[in-house]
Amino acid sequence: MSKVIAWTQWSDLTIPDGVTLHSSNDRPLEGSDLSDITFYVPSYMGGKTALDFVNKMPNLKVLQMPNAGYDDALAYLRPGLTLCNASGVHDASTAELAVGLALASRRGFPFFMQEQIKGNWNHQRFASLSDSKIGIIGFGSIGQQVAKNLSGFEVEVRGFSKSGRDGSTKIDDLDKYLPELDIVILILPLNAESKHMFNAQRLAKMKDGALIVNVARGPIIETDALVKELNSGRLFAALDVTDPEPLPAGHPLWSAKNLLLVPHVGGNSTAFEPRGRKLVESQLALLAAGKELKNIVAQG
Repeated sequence: MSKVIAWTQWSDLTIPDGVTLHSSNDRPLEGSDLSDITFYVPSYMGGKTALDFVNKMPNLKVLQMPNAGYDDALAYLRPGLTLCNASGVHDASTAELAVGLALASRRGFPFFMQEQIKGNWNHQRFASLSDSKIGIIGFGSIGQQVAKNLSGFEVEVRGFSKSGRDGSTKIDDLDKYLPELDIVILILPLNAESKHMFNAQRLAKMKDGALIVNVARGPIIETDALVKELNSGRLFAALDVTDPEPLPAGHPLWSAKNLLLVPHVGGNSTAFEPRGRKLVESQLALLAAGKELKNIVAQG
């Protein structure tokens, strides 16, 4: 690619010769001519609104997602367009949240926060993270970072992946181990195989009192089935993602028992900025040098 016209949310990136950088500072996406843009990074957490600008970029060659997940971007692929994700950028932040959610739920933080609001000194005993058997479903870079973060606790961790690589167990064997897991952490891509992976039948196989943590995508869990299990008091859940998302007012999940819910903040911490910038700078340097990009996940 001889000439790179890039648009990112950052106006002060270090860029090589041969790259022209635009941002909202000099070229707002709304109302601007975007026909010359060849490299586009949708604003982080911009959702469909940010992705829709791809349709106004007829010469776009590279769509660089700021997220590890890219299922929502597949609909924008077309001939000549390369899709890259941000694998590695969110490992630290998302893995940190996964462990935090597991620890908070097991130790009763949601209950104690409610009691604090009421002004009640209410001593209760909750489960410990220690001595738990933990399954990490999805053992890519984030899943492996979750396992690393958990290594400081007295727990038994088993990773599950489609391939069974990196010391993990194949997902095909998940049901064999599921009934003995105290905590299940979901960090796998959303696709036809993973959608509703945790339906009513699979949730029923989890042991009484088990916790499911979802920092992946909401539809991996069948929401209605989860609500039923939570309100029965049999299972616990800690969710960074939901289906639907954002969760509308009045949805049954808001009032479900045994639930810790945060609004899709897994990757959105101060850890994102330096890692996101570094990835985009690296990709632009590769483009300018005529080298293959990193993190290519699909091509139109």
